[in-house]
Amino acid sequence: MPINKPNNIPSEKAINYVLKTISPGSTLKSISEVDGSYSNYAHLVEAELPNAEITRFIVRRYAIFSNYDRGEKAHREFKALEFTYKHGIPVPKPLYLDETGLILKMPGIVTEYVDGRIDLNPRDPDRWAEAMAETLVKIHSLPCDIDEDSFVLNANQEASWFLRDDYLPEFIKSYPRGTDVLKAAFKLSQDIEKVKPCLVHIDYWPGNILWQDDHIVAVMDWEEAAYGDPVIDVAYARMEMSILGFSSAADKFLSVYEKLTGKQATNLLFWELAAAARPMYSPETWNITESPRRDNFDKFVESVLKKI
Repeated sequence: MPINKPNNIPSEKAINYVLKTISPGSTLKSISEVDGSYSNYAHLVEAELPNAEITRFIVRRYAIFSNYDRGEKAHREFKALEFTYKHGIPVPKPLYLDETGLILKMPGIVTEYVDGRIDLNPRDPDRWAEAMAETLVKIHSLPCDIDEDSFVLNANQEASWFLRDDYLPEFIKSYPRGTDVLKAAFKLSQDIEKVKPCLVHIDYWPGNILWQDDHIVAVMDWEEAAYGDPVIDVAYARMEMSILGFSSAADKFLSVYEKLTGKQATNLLFWELAAAARPMYSPETWNITESPRRDNFDKFVESVLKKI
């Protein structure tokens, strides 16, 4: 569900300051809100270059959400984009970081604009799933010669947040089969196999992927970039695909991922239960209060529990 964002347009003064840094000599033409912005503020900036060509940028600023450090989120996403862009992953090119919010009036980043569309209703679900699996394998194959602790989260801790000893997830217990999910997840958590960690997106799903024709041109939203078990991304993507009504494509996604990596997706059932805990926390946000999405989600949960 979109957050309430009154009077959130960045000032022309702030944008002109940024333009002087990332595109000297350009002239601001327009600032408009990007459709589909949810947990943060995103605006499209159009500027005219000295040669009269029009260029576009995205200004992404981080809204107050719980007790998250917005400056840390800006820093993490910018560094994750730098790292993935350098290694050829299709992501928006990072251009400017305002970690303190001194210029943009709240922590944020500026990236190149990527012309693409989100595809939540694919014409060819199998090819859709295959392309997403191929891109995820490339992400998980990146050489992790970075100082992970400098900006990324602990993926395993982030994804299993609902099992922390100091947290009582009553919201999950109140959801049908929620208690069963908790019990099964706790049981499986005792025997988690150690795997080689890698860069993990944490929020890898079709809504964060831009397409041109049948090709992925950008993986978006890296503010939760983390380091840990790669199957966290596999499980979350499969759940989201199932909610959209493409459970067969979700199976295709898994088979392609396992074929390309040459190994089974270890710990998959646990991470699928962990993925399911997120919609249970806020059914309205995930739009699973009504069918068919509610039925699709419940079927996903049942399918995981039956395999345990």
